[in-house]
Amino acid sequence: MIIAVIGVLIAGVFAYNVYAAIFGANTAFENEEAHLYIETDATFAQVKEDIAPLLERIEDFENVAQKKGYVSNIKPGHYIIKKGMSSNDIINTIRSKNMPIKVAFNNQERLEDLAGRIANQIEADSVSLAQAFLNPDYLKANGFTTETALTMYIPNSYELYWNTDAIAFRNKMNKEYNRFWNTSRQAKAKKINLSQAEVYTLASIVQKETAKIDERPRVAGVYMNRLKRNIKLDADPTVIYAVKKEKGDFNTVIKRVLYKDLEVSSPYNTYRNRGLPPGPIFMPDVTAIDAVLNYEKHDYYYFVANIEKMGYHKFAKSLSQHNANAVAYRNWIARQGIRR
Repeated sequence: MIIAVIGVLIAGVFAYNVYAAIFGANTAFENEEAHLYIETDATFAQVKEDIAPLLERIEDFENVAQKKGYVSNIKPGHYIIKKGMSSNDIINTIRSKNMPIKVAFNNQERLEDLAGRIANQIEADSVSLAQAFLNPDYLKANGFTTETALTMYIPNSYELYWNTDAIAFRNKMNKEYNRFWNTSRQAKAKKINLSQAEVYTLASIVQKETAKIDERPRVAGVYMNRLKRNIKLDADPTVIYAVKKEKGDFNTVIKRVLYKDLEVSSPYNTYRNRGLPPGPIFMPDVTAIDAVLNYEKHDYYYFVANIEKMGYHKFAKSLSQHNANAVAYRNWIARQGIRR
C-alpha cells in the first residue's frame, strides 16, 4: 500500500508538472499585454529568439510548439500576448490570431518620404514600397503619372495587417482613394472644372500657404480666381519646392523666398508658369482638399501674411492694395532678421 501511495503521488506530481507546463501561466512581463511581430519566412529559431524575453520558461513553449505542429507551420503577423497566458494559449494565439494595426501618414513631400514613413509601421521595407508606388505599368493602368502618383494617397489612419507587403499596401491605398473620391466629391471637382489630381495639387499649395483650416477656403478662392483669369498663381511654396527639386535636396529649409529663387527654371515655379504645376508639392490634409472643392467665392486676387494676426493673411482685390500690405510684411520680416 505504501508503494502504491508513493506511486500515485509521483504520478500526480508528474501529471501536475505536465499540466502546468502546458496550461500554467508562462509570461514574464508586467504589462497587461505584449506585442509580438513575426516576419514572413521566419524560422522557429527566430520566433523563439523574439518571444524568449516575454516568457518565464522557453522550454515549455518549445515543447508545446512541437506537440501542436507549430514548429513547421509558422504564421507571420502581429500578435498580442496577454499577461498570464499559458504556453498553449500563446501557441494558439500566434498561429491563428494575427491582429491588424493602425497605419497613419500625412503631409509627406514625396513618395520616397511616404515609403520611409510606412516602412516604420509595417513589415515591407522602404525600397519595395517606393518601387511599388512608382511602378510605371501600375501608374499608367490607373491613370497616374510620376508627377501625380502622390495624389493616390489620402492622409489618414488605416487598419491593415502588419505583414502586408508593398504591393498589397499600394492596392489598398488605391481602394481608399476611390472610396474617398465618392460621387459627391467627383461632382464638386467637375463643377469647378478641375480633375481629381488638380484638386489635390491645388490643395497642396493651399495648405502650404496657410495652416489655419478656417482660412483655407478663402485662400483656395484666391487661386481659383487667378486660374479662371489665366493669371500666374505666384505661389511661394511652389518656388520652394522647385528650388529643392532643382538642388536635389529636399532637406533644405527655406524660410524666405528670394528674388533670385523666382527665376528658377522649373514647371513647378508658378512665378514663371501659368496654371497649376504638374503635380502636388506635398501631401495635403483632407481639410485642404475639401477647402478647394468648397472654395470661398469672393473677389480677392492677392494675399500676404497678416503681421497683426499671426498665422492668418491679409487679402486684397487690387495690386495696389496688395503692394501696400506686402511692404508692411517685408519690413516686418527685415526687422526679424530672417534672410533665408
